[in-house]
Amino acid sequence: MSGLSFRYGLSLFFMSVIPGAWRRTAAGAGLLAADGTVAPTIFAEMSAAAARTGAINLGQGFPDEDGPAEVLEAARAAIAHGANQYPPGRGVPDLLAAIAEHQQRFYGLELDPGAEIIVTAGATEALTATLLALIDGPEDEVVVFEPYYDSYAAAVALAGARLRAVPLRAPDFQPDLGQLADAVNDRTRIILVNDPHNPTGTVFSPEVRQEVVRLATRHDAVIVTDEVYEHLTFDAPHTPVATLPGAAERTLTISSAGKTFSATGWKIGWVHGPAALITAVLTVKQYLTYVNGSPFQPAVAVGLRLDDAFFRGAADVLARKHAILGDGLRAAGFTVHAPRGGYFTVADATALGGEDAAAFCRALPERAGVVAIPLTAFVSAEHRKDYAGLVRFAACKRVDVLEEAARRLATLGA
Repeated sequence: MSGLSFRYGLSLFFMSVIPGAWRRTAAGAGLLAADGTVAPTIFAEMSAAAARTGAINLGQGFPDEDGPAEVLEAARAAIAHGANQYPPGRGVPDLLAAIAEHQQRFYGLELDPGAEIIVTAGATEALTATLLALIDGPEDEVVVFEPYYDSYAAAVALAGARLRAVPLRAPDFQPDLGQLADAVNDRTRIILVNDPHNPTGTVFSPEVRQEVVRLATRHDAVIVTDEVYEHLTFDAPHTPVATLPGAAERTLTISSAGKTFSATGWKIGWVHGPAALITAVLTVKQYLTYVNGSPFQPAVAVGLRLDDAFFRGAADVLARKHAILGDGLRAAGFTVHAPRGGYFTVADATALGGEDAAAFCRALPERAGVVAIPLTAFVSAEHRKDYAGLVRFAACKRVDVLEEAARRLATLGA
């Protein structure tokens, strides 16, 4: 494997289940309040505000419409036919085969279903198990692009590593390649790439992907990719990092069914990559959830084998929803940063008095009957000033809901 060293960090994983260690790592990740209770996330806070006020919840990224009927029916059939007990640890064989077929069909990647793929409890478990498996200790570093999905920092803290962030700044949210090169060094264990990106909606350029591979090779790092929005890009088809020359041997690719098939509650994800790395991840995963979602796994296999028209249609429908939301935001006075993929639109609320996006979002349910999330929820404390006026809105809702949200937001400029 080109000299790639596999330091699995399993001793750290077992140490992390000791209550005292959990408390220390949770506090380090900002998960505990000062009194030792669990600190609520901004997502829980804003969803509660939506329930309390009757506001339209454009904060959390879950659809309000079901996915394809044949996928739902396959889950019902699996339950009816007894697929209700523990599945195999790596996953149901038919789903493993379907994932391999999907990766070959869309990206030309050849995988061994029995050795190079694991089914997980969503992409979040895949990410957490990967970090716990591959981090060796506090000297290891994980490079991420900031803003980042909030579980990244928590998982890095639980694994005991140091997080190094490379900023993505408006309007295009592409990283500066010089800053990326400065962040990656010989202590870098993992470069974590979320593409298409949550929360900004950006899609990384070919130059960014190539630089990630170059730097990982130079510094003997593992590339971990979060590709849950892979079928929800608007300008061009998704390009996995693992397809780039020299990348496959050091890349763990993570995705899930939740976003593609509007089934976020099923929590069926997967990770694939070199067998040695996958074995390390499986060693940790078996002590997290052991297995997951037995009747949903054959249903996801059905979904992954749907024809190309479904996948094209899912992206087209979401693009139209973003357009409705974006037009409404512009009419209300926001500056909109149109996404190139994923569930979310980012808008600048500064012109509407939103210089402090967190305060703006806390007032928005009462002020306009809409819930959104400040982008500062996705950045480290020292960088929040760089994203102070930016707000994230979820477009993965019914058209009539987005149209009503646009009408409500129009009152901000009145």
